[in-house]
Amino acid sequence: MTRHPIGIFDSGYGGLTILREIIKYFPEYDFIYAGDNARSPYGTRSFETVYRYTLEAVRWLFDQGCELVLIACNTASAKALRTIQQKDLPQIAPDRRVLGVIRPVTEIIGQYTKTGNIGIFATPGTVRSNTYVIEINKFFPDINITQEACPMWVPLIENNEFANVGAEYFIRKHIDNLFINSPKTDTVILGCTHYPIIIDMIKKIIPPGVTIVNQGTIVAQSLLDYLKRHPEINCKLTKESSLDFYTSERPDGFDRLAMLFFGEKIESRQVDFEVIDR
Repeated sequence: MTRHPIGIFDSGYGGLTILREIIKYFPEYDFIYAGDNARSPYGTRSFETVYRYTLEAVRWLFDQGCELVLIACNTASAKALRTIQQKDLPQIAPDRRVLGVIRPVTEIIGQYTKTGNIGIFATPGTVRSNTYVIEINKFFPDINITQEACPMWVPLIENNEFANVGAEYFIRKHIDNLFINSPKTDTVILGCTHYPIIIDMIKKIIPPGVTIVNQGTIVAQSLLDYLKRHPEINCKLTKESSLDFYTSERPDGFDRLAMLFFGEKIESRQVDFEVIDR
């Protein structure tokens, strides 16, 4: 039987924190994880470049049999998802679906705040896209939103330097900036899938009583709801509990750091997403 796994795509490692939560809800499903580590980070790249890279990976995942692809990267969700859904899918795969990680959070974020003030920590690319603000305003137009771009957080995490004193300076700097600009903020969104890795330090620094919203569980629950509402997609997905990992970088380097994000040892294979357009 041909396998039809759920594809999980990220620019690098962060999507593994999303996959880790999704598997808790879907242990019997098949998954393929694809990380574009050779071309990360996406956060500082242009909209056009992120769109092109993301589409290449989505098309590759379709070629692997994926009927459903989750873009588990905030930057790619912000810069590429809508164009892929509206422009590309009708032409290349009208019966397949591509989802993102921003919409599930923005649909319910109003349930968390009592003051009506929400903060967002994210990459510069996600902040520049303004996608969180646009999406939250669709559902909760009265909420005040303060965004804080954190360009150093991802490099600190990916270089395994996030636990030292120097890293604390940069984490504290951006937390302080957000609350100086919006002291009534009582809820913050970790708008990058890397950030759960530093959540303990964030909790240590953030003002008491502030709710920290982590995407993983919300995205997993949203996917569960989506498949209940779309049985025509769910019935196509194969369920043999298989799990495959691919990276556009060297697998040995990817595998070592992936343990930090996924929580257990993995073995990946190398892939060149660019070959799709050659």
